[in-house]
Formats: sequence, C-alpha cells, structure tokens
Amino acid sequence: MDLLEHIEIEPPVPARSTVIWLHGLGADGHDFEQIVPELKLPEDSSIRFIFPHAPIRPITINDGAEMRGWYDFIPHSETAGHDDIIESSGQIAALIDQEIARGIPSQNILLAGFSQGGVIALHTGTRCQQRIAGILAISTYLHDFTGTENDMTDANLAIPIMMAHGTHDQMIPIMRAATSRENLIRLGYDVRWFDYPMEHQICLEEVEQIAAFFQEVLPK
Repeated sequence: MDLLEHIEIEPPVPARSTVIWLHGLGADGHDFEQIVPELKLPEDSSIRFIFPHAPIRPITINDGAEMRGWYDFIPHSETAGHDDIIESSGQIAALIDQEIARGIPSQNILLAGFSQGGVIALHTGTRCQQRIAGILAISTYLHDFTGTENDMTDANLAIPIMMAHGTHDQMIPIMRAATSRENLIRLGYDVRWFDYPMEHQICLEEVEQIAAFFQEVLPK
C-alpha cells in the first residue's frame, strides 16, 4: 500500500514517539499543523507529528462535490461510508507500520483525529494489532459499536482515550459523542471526557488539555 501524502514535523531532539493526527472533512494535513506550537510542549519534547492528507472523494452530503475526506457521509445513515472507513483505517495502519520500522515502539504511537479524522482514529486504534499509546478523539464519534466489539484487539484493551466535544456542536451533536463515550467505557477503554461551550471547533482550554494528555501517555 502506498503511503498517504503527509506533513511531518520533527521534534528538536531525536523522536521517541509519534502522533498521527487526522483532519476533518474538506480540510487537509495543514489544518492542524499550526497547533503544534500552541501545545507549548517542553523544549526537549521528543514527539514527531505526522499530518496525513485524506484522499479526494465525492461527498454525498455536499451534493457529490469532490474534496478530501476519510469517508463519504450521508446524513441519518449508519452504514454509509463503511467501506471507505475500512480503507482509510488501513492507510493509517500503514503509517503506524512505517513509524515502527523507523524505530518508534508501537506503544509510543498515538492516534489523534478531529471529526471524520477522529472516527478513523478510533476505528484504527481499537483494532490495531500492536499496543499503541492512546487515542485523541475530538468532536467525533465511534462508528459501528457492534463491529468494534467484534474486532477490537486484546493488544489495546484499556488504552487511554481522550474525548473532547463542544456542547453546541450542530454538526456532530454532543449526545452522539456521549453515547460513543459510554460504549467505549463498556468495552473497557480508559476514557477521559471533556466538553466545552463551543460549536464544531477547538478552543484554547481544549488545546491545553490535549498537551497534558500527550505528556501523560507519551514518554517524557
């Protein structure tokens, strides 16, 4: 499998861990590139950041317009885009394999994603054959609870998952995220939940919490 095009930001010291961060619908890898300095990580942080670009595909909710997306999205459909999600998950798994081949232990690799990207991060992380550091799932939800229950791997039981959501999110209602939280807890994951008075976006307080999460689950 050819690796997705992506942006890499190297740390000031040799990398000991990697965050693979997936953007939302219609954006690209540059969307979260600027968040790295905003995290205000320690000067000796050893985290490599990888921001992949999703493939360009027609998106039904946008009248079939072609844009970068991890899967097609059809409102009120629980199954639409399922094959795309599996394909995108495989592409992210290939990036994980690349990092392992570069000398980063799997348990030092964290998957992060916003909106659609968070769906792929959760789908991939719960099914990964090697244990990873954790998952950051922002303004997103768990796709296919039954499938996750059937496909989740023992390698990643009880990994930490940070979920954050806006209470006024009209694109992905917070109730859908809260249901995902409860389902992930039922499956045995260590879920940390944060909500903020905002819409489908990220706020400064959330960025600070993300930085704390990274420093907790990734090597110092």
